[in-house]
Amino acid sequence: MFRNERNQGKESGMAARLSLAEVREYIASRFAEPISIHELAQLTGLSPNYFGDAFKKAYGQSVMDYVTELRIGRAKQLLRDSDLYMHEVARKVGYTDEFYFSRKFKKAVGVSPSAYSKETRRRVAVTSTAGTGNLLALGIVPVAAPLDPKWSPFYHYYYQDRIPIHLSSPETELDEESLRKLSLAKPDLLILHHEYDQAIRSQLETAGIKCVEIKATKWREQLREMAAMVDRQSDCEQWLQAYEESAGQARQSVREAVGNDVFVTLRISGEDIYLYSNRGIRDMLYQDLALATIPEQKKLCNEVISLEQLSHINPDRLLVLICPDARTRKFWLSLQYHMQWRSLEAVKNSKLYVIPSNPWFEYSALAIIRMMEEATLMLTGKNPASSLVPVHGVT
Repeated sequence: MFRNERNQGKESGMAARLSLAEVREYIASRFAEPISIHELAQLTGLSPNYFGDAFKKAYGQSVMDYVTELRIGRAKQLLRDSDLYMHEVARKVGYTDEFYFSRKFKKAVGVSPSAYSKETRRRVAVTSTAGTGNLLALGIVPVAAPLDPKWSPFYHYYYQDRIPIHLSSPETELDEESLRKLSLAKPDLLILHHEYDQAIRSQLETAGIKCVEIKATKWREQLREMAAMVDRQSDCEQWLQAYEESAGQARQSVREAVGNDVFVTLRISGEDIYLYSNRGIRDMLYQDLALATIPEQKKLCNEVISLEQLSHINPDRLLVLICPDARTRKFWLSLQYHMQWRSLEAVKNSKLYVIPSNPWFEYSALAIIRMMEEATLMLTGKNPASSLVPVHGVT
């Protein structure tokens, strides 16, 4: 206990001098025990008032607000994942009075503990734009997601007012600002699309946020896996059935327009041309729409290709992704005047299509259907979208 440890320190003549970060970790490991500002301040060698002010300045909340956040977070976990009685939950998180615990919980979460434990709708957050695309396909708007006009323009334009908390991009790491925002969002479930350091996961789970990681690698299975996490399996299967019907119609429409024309997808970056096929391009163009292509495009590829090699393939149609940096743009402008480029069948016959990174770099259910609609529009001149939302999003 705190008092015993303090007395033992005095008796041994060793005055503990912990940093604020160490005290914060100390609180996180003992939040269910009785805690006072006076005892914590002694661990740092500061006066209670100075310690309290320094802690709030460093972390944006008072010591006791932090303790309450930890206790309520743990209570949410217990209410979700155990069959404990309410008084047992209260005691396990540091409250001896069940009714006081209930008042604190309702103030923090918005509903009583008993209502929370029965509630089936969860507040869900995601750490990737792919997670956002899959969640929206299931009819759920996340409470927190990466949202940026550059990295996720479609979601930023259409959902910036509906997704309360905008996490930073790119998405490979959760920085301190994103962790702080997630704590504010108070999601019950955080769906991860990347592996994260165990310390980060522990920090999130200590705040009552259940972290689950998507294991599937293909978008249909990712969607099903996510649906199971949020109890939307029926919605998922209905969405997939509707997609397969749309894909079948698009495949027929595109085949009538392009026949057996051979397609090649390129990515231009810097002063290099790449034979390129990511997961979305492979799955949608060369599987679901069944466009004719070379063997390399039916699998993932990102290999430099010379103009001579491209001339040897000489595809009937080209789809080109152009990186937006100045060096690439300059190369792309000069490439269009190169005689070998201009002699390609696709270029001569005006069957070259420049496609944007959004949605063609994203791999989710919503991105796949947007790519399908965009490809159908490019190749047939007809927009298959059932809504008035532009298939290109915002660029």
